[in-house]
Amino acid sequence: MIKVVMKIEGMACGMCESHINDTIRKNYPSAKKVSSSHKTGKASFLLETAPDENMLKTAIENTGYTLLSMETEPYVKKHFWQRG
Repeated sequence: MIKVVMKIEGMACGMCESHINDTIRKNYPSAKKVSSSHKTGKASFLLETAPDENMLKTAIENTGYTLLSMETEPYVKKHFWQRG
């Protein structure tokens, strides 16, 4: 699994977060743990493989927001005894 973290400009409320989450799910139906925060200006989700950054940027910009950056990193599921 790959964790994708995006920095997004233009989110101002919970509805903005919903628009971003819906856009991610529409373009990547297999995405897991999709979440966005207008307070931090970030969105994240999990995928089996790294997403196409250009496609994601276009999809987000078509929704009215700006993708500033995207980072990917390997995702390792933590077990309940590993939580700190």
